[in-house]
Amino acid sequence: METAVIEAMIAEHCGAPDAAADIGELLGVAADRQGREVSAEDLERGANFVCRYIELVPYMMKVAWTAAGSVGLEEPMGKILDSVKSYWLEDEDIIPDQLGIVGLLDDAYCSLVSLQLVSDHYQMQTGKYLFPDDLTGANQALRKIIGEPYASDLDRMVTSTMQSTGMSDAIRALASPEKQLDFSQRSTIWNHGPAGGMDLNDLGGFGLLEE
Repeated sequence: METAVIEAMIAEHCGAPDAAADIGELLGVAADRQGREVSAEDLERGANFVCRYIELVPYMMKVAWTAAGSVGLEEPMGKILDSVKSYWLEDEDIIPDQLGIVGLLDDAYCSLVSLQLVSDHYQMQTGKYLFPDDLTGANQALRKIIGEPYASDLDRMVTSTMQSTGMSDAIRALASPEKQLDFSQRSTIWNHGPAGGMDLNDLGGFGLLEE
């Protein structure tokens, strides 16, 4: 799974001198929306979390490709990963890439929510986890950082990707008729199970975490 271009973009923007300040400004706005006052230390820790989230994308793409190959989902996963790459390479993003590291948030969010959605649907149908990590909590926090109306636009893009690539149908085909019915009734982008995930402690002061 080739991720060099994405890795280079992440290294460039996360390593930029103004990256922490730009993310800190956005986090300050997110905290205000939640009615929270945050310290300089909170902003620094939050910015570190956001960079770690963005840096997960290439790793999770490789994990997804390997996992899909082990369960016969190579073809739809290849289409999902092509869509993930297009999020990063598309010039006209929902959040423009010209905004530096802030411009990578929509790319990273779409990428990791798409991959988490595949894992959630697979777990719902088979009872097994496709990936070792559950990024639901981190994705929900980033959704609040991005804010509306952008977050809902991105969620619609993710849902459209799942449908257009045939991944939903491919996963449904792995299950019994009873499970297929359950899938149609319960399928959302936020279904998840108790797998491991990112440490969210750095966002504790922002009011972004689910109760």
